[in-house]
Amino acid sequence: MKHTQGTVLAAFLACALAAAGCSSSSSSNSQGTGTGPAKTVKIAVWEGYTDVEGTAFKGLVTQFNQSHPGIQVSTLETPNDYMLQKVLTAARGGTPPDVAYLFGSWAPNVAKIPSVVDLTSVAHSAEMNWSDFWPAEQAVATVNGKIIGIPALVDNLAIVYNKQLFSQLKLTPPQPTWTWDDFRAAAKALADPKAKRLGWSIPADASEDTVWHWEAMLWEAGGDILTPDNTKAAFDSAQGLEAMTMLKSMAVDDKSVYIDTTNSKYVDLFNAGKIGMLVTGPWDLSSFTVPHGVQIMPSFASSTAGHQSIAGPDNWVVFDRGNDRKQAAITFLNWLTAPAQARTFSLQTGDLPIRQSLANDAAFVSQMDSKLPGVQAFIDNLANVKKARPQVEAYPKISEALGNAIVGVLLGKVSPDAALAQAAAATNQALAGG
Repeated sequence: MKHTQGTVLAAFLACALAAAGCSSSSSSNSQGTGTGPAKTVKIAVWEGYTDVEGTAFKGLVTQFNQSHPGIQVSTLETPNDYMLQKVLTAARGGTPPDVAYLFGSWAPNVAKIPSVVDLTSVAHSAEMNWSDFWPAEQAVATVNGKIIGIPALVDNLAIVYNKQLFSQLKLTPPQPTWTWDDFRAAAKALADPKAKRLGWSIPADASEDTVWHWEAMLWEAGGDILTPDNTKAAFDSAQGLEAMTMLKSMAVDDKSVYIDTTNSKYVDLFNAGKIGMLVTGPWDLSSFTVPHGVQIMPSFASSTAGHQSIAGPDNWVVFDRGNDRKQAAITFLNWLTAPAQARTFSLQTGDLPIRQSLANDAAFVSQMDSKLPGVQAFIDNLANVKKARPQVEAYPKISEALGNAIVGVLLGKVSPDAALAQAAAATNQALAGG
């Protein structure tokens, strides 16, 4: 699943959350009492899976329903970008789903919905084995010490490069020791106006996809998004300037970057040999038709932060529709995210394993890579996920400010320092409640 995120308007969040607090969410589907037969508990799961993922998920739901006769799971496909708005509207009316797939960066806003179930005790149960999930997954699912979601997805970013182009041009393929200067030099060597070819492509639609590409660079430069107390912007720093200036140098000075303002053309151009490198995630591997390799992202020679990547952990969130339905939803998530089902889903879809134990299973990783060449590099790259985006309610506004700043720099409309200053001012205002 391509990990994207729509910008959620703060006004909509505030109004919907306030309204949700006035609604009842205590409807229940009883399992029956006394000597009568137990009733089947029906629960609704809202998710955004399509294509291969959709088929795999529906298969697991069918398997669960067959093996758990007292519970009946139904699914409703909803585009993930609009899931929070749909859930908030339903919560306001007292009819949220029992389980919903929600972006991890929404967690602070999701935690404010009154009917969201605190899953802390569930997560720390022996059955769930919380420590088996990746640290970034755990961090994103936790808001103010309370676990409000169970991991549904984990991703990261790495270099994908066209092996044929590197061979034809006698260029050294990306190496684990590469710095961003090495990456820039390779992109410049790959670019050829006569061949209508560029060195690499970056998503430039100002979405969260744009932002999290740059956030990984910021961390590699040794910077942070916010101050440790999450009260002010920290990216308007020397490290932030170094990361932003690198984008400007490649896009404006070298003209080696395809600036994909639609965030939709890069795969076709890569397959056509018009782009030599991408920084992308495992979700694109099945779309590549040319021989390609995968390598970890470059680091900055000036920093000791080393190679880093960003994960996009998303969560399964449970809503309280009465005790019977709540317990049925927890039973479903315990089963769905157990190693056996997580293994099946990854093998069928190519999605990275949500559990560390699977990544440490050599046979599983080999099987994954044989089905989707290159995915092992992304699995190994999960070790380079050292930080998570800040868990603050204002993050959608921060993302919007950064997205506009990054695109402005890529298009040469604003200098890196001015772009960072503008984004920092908007961030500080958002954090202050403006």
